[in-house]
Amino acid sequence: MNSQMLGLVTGVLFGFLLQKGRVLRFDKQVGAMRLKDMTILKFMLSAILVGMVGVYLFEGLGVIKFNHKSMNVGAVVLGGILFGAGWSVMGFCPGTSVGAIGEGRWHAVFAVLGMLLGAALYAELYPVLYTTVLAWKDFGKIGLPEMLGVSPWVIIPVLWAASLGLFAWFEKRGL
Repeated sequence: MNSQMLGLVTGVLFGFLLQKGRVLRFDKQVGAMRLKDMTILKFMLSAILVGMVGVYLFEGLGVIKFNHKSMNVGAVVLGGILFGAGWSVMGFCPGTSVGAIGEGRWHAVFAVLGMLLGAALYAELYPVLYTTVLAWKDFGKIGLPEMLGVSPWVIIPVLWAASLGLFAWFEKRGL
């Protein structure tokens, strides 16, 4: 299977899971922003937990090789502000906006258009951003294992245990 087909299949599967998990619903989006409904957080955290095991397993087996971006403070701050602003204004993140369109909620088209406009604007402003915001502290290509100086297989069970505890707490509180 070529990479385009694999991307299409995983994208459709991801959209299906977003829809089945009900994270495309506006009330779930608002509930997440108001910290009243943790459905989206639980969905994302579940994907991260499974993904981290898969990624490190594939890396350990030599199937993939890590080539992640540098940890640049300016890029993280700017990206976080833009992502949060877009999510709060539109009620969708990138994945949920496309999923909402797939459900026939056409108002989500404005979120996708906003993302495309933002990407184009970023590309135009890149030379200025490169010498200003993106010139802030750059920690290089590090991840949590490199920061802590331990194997990822030490961190993964700790994160799983903490997450499962958090899930249990959410369920106990009705979140």
